[in-house]
Amino acid sequence: MYQLHYWPGIQGRGEFVRLALEAGGAPYVDVARGPSGKGQGMSALMALLEGDDLQRPPFACPALVTGRQVIAQTAAILLFLGPRLKLAPAGEADRLWLHQIQLTIADMVTEVHDVHHPIGSSLYYEDQKAEALRRAKDFRRSRLPRFIGWFETVLDRNPRNEGAAVPRLVGARLTYADLSLFQLVDGLLYALPRATRRVLKQAPRVAALHAGVPRQRRLAAYLASERRIPFNKVGIFRHYPELDG
Repeated sequence: MYQLHYWPGIQGRGEFVRLALEAGGAPYVDVARGPSGKGQGMSALMALLEGDDLQRPPFACPALVTGRQVIAQTAAILLFLGPRLKLAPAGEADRLWLHQIQLTIADMVTEVHDVHHPIGSSLYYEDQKAEALRRAKDFRRSRLPRFIGWFETVLDRNPRNEGAAVPRLVGARLTYADLSLFQLVDGLLYALPRATRRVLKQAPRVAALHAGVPRQRRLAAYLASERRIPFNKVGIFRHYPELDG
């Protein structure tokens, strides 16, 4: 039984791990969302983050606990889970390429967050709104098309996508990076719907992946359940209409 430690009430970076666990059919506990009477809840999360009994403490969540092993950082968790959940290719070169793609997704997630918090995470959006407007303009015009264009190129150059109904980033089978790109695009469509739709018109393979990934049986059940936390204005992907010019 895996234990996922992440903030309750938001998707955040923890959602990339949840998608892999759900699609892979892995038994897990979303610790901070559980009852304190069962040793879960926020107290359990904070004990992991602030306790002094771990030789290798996580800097931040998400963190995955399995047995005595504690793994933090989304990309590292997925690198660990991928082979175990059959969400990673068999060959070393393909696994490294998959990891590179995941790290690039992580780079873009950080840039998405910094659109609405360009000065500092400790400040409210309203305290940095002028800077956010300027940052959002650059993100929409430069960074968004550049990232999505790169993902489109990766999909286009994967020879296993020839004739495939749903394109994959690496190989012909679903991987954790496909799940993560789905989540990234889904979040962008919530946060910056107008800008994202414009860019997706030039990235048909990315759009096809986003539309096709949720058809996986386990993932479809998860996305339709209460376990899937809705997007909101306290997560990474936040919709402020004035930023979606």
